[in-house]
Amino acid sequence: MRQAHPPTSCYLCPICEASLQLSPSAKSYICENNHHFDLAKEGYLNLLPVQFKHSTEPGDNKPMMQARRDFLEAGFYEPMAKALAMVIDASQPKHLLDLGCGEGYYSRMIEAHCSNSMMLHGIDIAKFAVAAAAKKQPNGRFIVASSNRLPYATEYFDFVLRVFAPSNDDELRRALKPSGLLLTVTPGPRHLWQLKEFIYAEVKEHALESVVPEGFERIDTQRISYKIAPNPQQRIALLQMTPFAWRANEDVQQAIKEVAELDIETDFILTLMAKTAA
Repeated sequence: MRQAHPPTSCYLCPICEASLQLSPSAKSYICENNHHFDLAKEGYLNLLPVQFKHSTEPGDNKPMMQARRDFLEAGFYEPMAKALAMVIDASQPKHLLDLGCGEGYYSRMIEAHCSNSMMLHGIDIAKFAVAAAAKKQPNGRFIVASSNRLPYATEYFDFVLRVFAPSNDDELRRALKPSGLLLTVTPGPRHLWQLKEFIYAEVKEHALESVVPEGFERIDTQRISYKIAPNPQQRIALLQMTPFAWRANEDVQQAIKEVAELDIETDFILTLMAKTAA
């Protein structure tokens, strides 16, 4: 049974679920059953034991992480990132979790555009991405772990952000306080329409409204749409960030790179939800 109240540390041991505490050396976390996890030199904590991995290095590899970072830092998603930071700033959370944080782009945008002080946490299954996030944002607390088994104390977070990331609904509810908020970013009907035209014979629109997980109620929804014009390399980086990338063979990727100009629609649905009483 997971702890009902946050301990001194917010972390739970991924092996036995006991509270993890910072060691006297401040270089590792250890639980009462003597499971210990070293802090990496970049400052992140790896709480994904080898027995929970489905591959040697789950998630994005280093080249994929770098391509994603280069695309995001070029500013193509900045209007959406600023909008989500405004939503977060208005609620003034004390403890925020960036679920599926990747290399930390949205965490950095939150830190840059939110006026209130908060403890910002990020979690991702990709070690290279988490290392990059921690190195660039030393004020954040980043861990390598699965969203299916969040190694955080029950009811620790006021706010969870989920941008295009999978999650476990039960774990979301458990980690959030009774008054906690969930902000999701999902693809709108026309998101990346022009890229998808290279892949699918018939492109279908996404749903206008995102799915509300069980145990939450919708508070507000906003749609943000605009066009971007990435260069050939940036188009491929964007493609690799999508779930339909696996359908794009070499011929498709070459066609995407070779077209002289390509304006691509972005279409984001931001949905703010509140945790409901059990």
